[in-house]
Amino acid sequence: MTTPDTDRSQTAVIVLAAGSGTRMKSATPKMLHRVCGRTMLGHALHAAAGIHPEQIVVVVGHQREQVGAAVAELAVDLGVPVTTAVQEEQNGTGDAVAAGMAALPADFSGTVLVTTSDIPLLDADTLREVVTRHDLRPRASVTILTSTAPDPTGYGRIVRNDDGEVLRIVEHKDASDDERAIDEVNSGIYAFDARVLREKLGELGTDNSQGELYLTDVIQLARQSNGLIRGHRVEDADLVAGVNDRVQLAGLAAEMNRRLCETAMRAGATIVDPGSTWVDVDVHIGRDVTILPGTHLTGSTVIGDGATVGPDTTLQDTTVGEGASVVRTHAVGASIGPGAEVGPFAYLRPQAELGERSKIGTFVEVKKSSIGAHTKVPHLTYVGDATIGEHTNIGASSVFVNYDGVNKNRTVIGDHCRTGSDTMFIAPVTVGDGAYSGAGTVIKNDVPPGALAVSGGRQRNIDDWVIENRPDSGSAEAALRTRNDS
Repeated sequence: MTTPDTDRSQTAVIVLAAGSGTRMKSATPKMLHRVCGRTMLGHALHAAAGIHPEQIVVVVGHQREQVGAAVAELAVDLGVPVTTAVQEEQNGTGDAVAAGMAALPADFSGTVLVTTSDIPLLDADTLREVVTRHDLRPRASVTILTSTAPDPTGYGRIVRNDDGEVLRIVEHKDASDDERAIDEVNSGIYAFDARVLREKLGELGTDNSQGELYLTDVIQLARQSNGLIRGHRVEDADLVAGVNDRVQLAGLAAEMNRRLCETAMRAGATIVDPGSTWVDVDVHIGRDVTILPGTHLTGSTVIGDGATVGPDTTLQDTTVGEGASVVRTHAVGASIGPGAEVGPFAYLRPQAELGERSKIGTFVEVKKSSIGAHTKVPHLTYVGDATIGEHTNIGASSVFVNYDGVNKNRTVIGDHCRTGSDTMFIAPVTVGDGAYSGAGTVIKNDVPPGALAVSGGRQRNIDDWVIENRPDSGSAEAALRTRNDS
């Protein structure tokens, strides 16, 4: 009989990230491939940090400089210390864990949780369950996280006795036909008593088909020493499904995305077509949000309550205010105010800040600019390095000419301005409150409040210029017909 252990042991987590991942056919280390906005290594470290261990060790080997740099960056993001250990040669999982153990204090005597960097759906709750199961009295020497695989090919099989006790793990290549028929498989996640793990790692041998040090052999060695071996089976096999190639990567990314969409819908959002909607793990979607087909929400994007996004929209690290509408838009690092309207076919670049109930219309690009509340930039305009006040209207085909060939300069436009179509703002320039500009105006100098800016002279028509200078053209023929008819 097992009983809860109120005296939880100290916990260390060893994350294995030393493999070469040759089946990915990639210059990028396998664990640095991304799933729903986060590398697989990132998923592993978020899960590990979620159980609040005393120590986290990541074992690196292949492309260690690149993987080590990613570990350091993730440690800063998570705000937890993470130690890196090096597996000098790829000599099996037992050798990798031994490298990780060498990074722990020699007197560490708690629970060592071993996980891997290529199981993207594994979460902190599942790891916590393993540790809790392991700590039940009497405490186990080893607790193995297992699952049932529809196709167990390639996985280590969990061999139990008639009483359900775990006897050993047999790798697929070393399994007999009867053992290969077993569908309970090893996830590669274990909780070890640190003392047992340290002792049994020293007893590992290489008498197997790969000639490597198998971590799984620790289980059999521990049992031979009368150690208690527990198995903790998860019903949701996807939680412990690993990635070995691009096909598996895509499959698990789709599954994670499905779960993220489901979570958002159960929290009160409408996602019209989850199959064509992609949501990263750090995205927040409010209540009564409507997400239309073909929408990608990435990075740290936040969608406020009641907003509508899509169709065919990509938002990266962008905030959308309550009740806003964003249609067929690409936005990166932008802030869209409550009730604002964006698109279709708008491009919001970093530091585009749109005020409450502002409007950015068709074929408008905004970069590093602040657009005031109720201000409209309806169509065919580039706004770069500008501050535009409230209740202002920018005419069609206007350009904020912010670059002089060396420096970016800023344009400031006040409140309640009306600028005509095809206005060029040659920065640096300021347009005062309530000012107007005529169509086709080139503004090179500051415009006082309430003034009308015009830059062109009176229109002059040169009669018969086309007939005289382009006599053989269709234009000349049309002009002559019209003149003769009149």
